[in-house]
Amino acid sequence: MVDSRSFPKTWKLVRCQDVIDVRDGTHETPAKVANGIPLITSKNLKSEGIDFSDVTYISEFDHQQIEKRSKVDDEDVLFAMIGTIGNPVIVKKDRPFSIKNVALFKLDAAHILPKYFKYLLCTPSLKQQLDSATRGGTQKFVSLQVLRNLEIPLPPIAEQKRIAAILDKAEELRSLRRKALAELDAIVQSIFLEMFGDPVVNSKGLQTVSLSEASRRVTDGTHQSPTWTQEGIPFLFISNIVDGQIDFRTHKFISEKTYIELTKRCPIEVGDVLYTTVGSYGNTALVSMDRKFSFQRHIAHIKPNTSKIDSAFLAAMLESSGVRRQVDQVARGVAQKTVNLADLKKLIIFQPPLSLQQEFTRRVEAIDRLKATQRESLAQLDTLFASLQHRAFQGEL
Repeated sequence: MVDSRSFPKTWKLVRCQDVIDVRDGTHETPAKVANGIPLITSKNLKSEGIDFSDVTYISEFDHQQIEKRSKVDDEDVLFAMIGTIGNPVIVKKDRPFSIKNVALFKLDAAHILPKYFKYLLCTPSLKQQLDSATRGGTQKFVSLQVLRNLEIPLPPIAEQKRIAAILDKAEELRSLRRKALAELDAIVQSIFLEMFGDPVVNSKGLQTVSLSEASRRVTDGTHQSPTWTQEGIPFLFISNIVDGQIDFRTHKFISEKTYIELTKRCPIEVGDVLYTTVGSYGNTALVSMDRKFSFQRHIAHIKPNTSKIDSAFLAAMLESSGVRRQVDQVARGVAQKTVNLADLKKLIIFQPPLSLQQEFTRRVEAIDRLKATQRESLAQLDTLFASLQHRAFQGEL
């Protein structure tokens, strides 16, 4: 619940449905067609907007049927209702499309502005309301009724514009840091392609092996839901594998006893490689510090055979475009694609001489140092943004 006691007198606390027409897309699965109208689902909502690169196409007739109750217009706000809940997007419509398992907020600009509302949906107080009402096991979802009943602070329009403008400036700085990190990642991949090429084409004639042949073990995290504790050893999910790093920020913890039970069959060691296999599959992180943690089964746990393969080289290999194409071909499922361990083990990777792998690692070490600096700066900007966000929606800016 939102505490409105500290709000300015000109602010109101309302439910979404009081000021917004809240709808959702189809829950059916229309027949696919080769060329037609894009069907946007929760997975297509990204921080930068709608991703049309991986969509299903439906017929014009099915599109028109969906539009009867869920027509999307410019300046509407879309919100993922299933899987990764959230990722609000303001629609800038340059083509027709339909939506499935996506919430549609149709705003009246006289009462609430799209940018203000988008930032509001990302606040901890709104996320707390959503978390308490989210249902489902592996596939989380939030109902339309929950979204309609979200309690939201509503300042005058002029104040909404001011808040959005301040957060826009802070977000612009964060975006620049993220772009810098992406460019550094691109440089690493350029060095990789220059030295080794594509493992599918293999124009340099390098030795290739399967991932299992280059590894001592390829397994995954626990398949059971452990007993949680208030504090203790971090338990990680696929969302904790980001930008080639392990993010240890989590609300889930386990005891020392549970940790020992979960890791006794396959201890987590420095030099191991983690790889996400469900939903946002293909994110890779190298275990670079001796720290206790455990993780869910949607993260693969790869132990390189260091007599054959360098850990840092393997992590870069798994991030390469050639391996990504292989993974895309074996990923199964519709709403939430999954890469099975059996298919992961069969991935074809390079196994050049260790001296060449280690030369690659030395060349990217300088870039890694730059990335560390950029990450630290981004973390500081994230802290600043969170502070501004909290103060903004409490009426304290």
